[in-house]
Amino acid sequence: ELLADEERDWRDASQVHSKGCGANMRVAPLGLVPHLDDEVRSGAAQLQSALTHGHPTALAAGDLTAYAVRLLARGAEPMGLVGQLRSYALENRTRYRETWLGDLWTRSQDPSPEHFIARGWDECLAVLERLEAALKHANAETDPCLATGEGWIAEEALATGLLCFLQFVDEPVTALRRAACTSGDSDSIACLAGAFAGAHLGADAWPAAWTERIEYRGELLAFGALWDA
Repeated sequence: ELLADEERDWRDASQVHSKGCGANMRVAPLGLVPHLDDEVRSGAAQLQSALTHGHPTALAAGDLTAYAVRLLARGAEPMGLVGQLRSYALENRTRYRETWLGDLWTRSQDPSPEHFIARGWDECLAVLERLEAALKHANAETDPCLATGEGWIAEEALATGLLCFLQFVDEPVTALRRAACTSGDSDSIACLAGAFAGAHLGADAWPAAWTERIEYRGELLAFGALWDA
């Protein structure tokens, strides 16, 4: 019985109907790895989602999150970020990354891999439209979840995390506080808002009193040094 379990295809364990925010709240490091080309970053971002959350929207949202982190870390202007994400989503709308995902799409009811992945990108494009509208009338006192969703699902976590970050681009602690004090999945929203702020401003964005208390700090700094090397 154990041998049979070991021989199972990982795609059989993927939850193809799940698009929980775990799909993208853990993907930020892929946006920070140096010398990683776009194809590998995209494929790896979707794969790490697919291992647990195989819904096409989870794959697309994970990909978009890693791409947003990459853009910000490379100096992209935050106010132009949503437009760049929309362009990326449209460009990749029917691109199914079979090298990374194999036949995952067959676990759904879609007629083709292109149809499968397009469903995910379309939901992400829809929430990016909501984000653009919210930014035009942003009010720091209003719960961001009311505009872009509570963040329990991947595309809403992406949009609401971005909304918190983009309202306070140069105030990372305030952005994180706004994300943490929301009515939805606040820890996930704050995780993403912090990832975007950190990618934009660097590690020095955070108070030393916070960074010195991070669990496994020594190991994480060692990993970071290896990446930078």
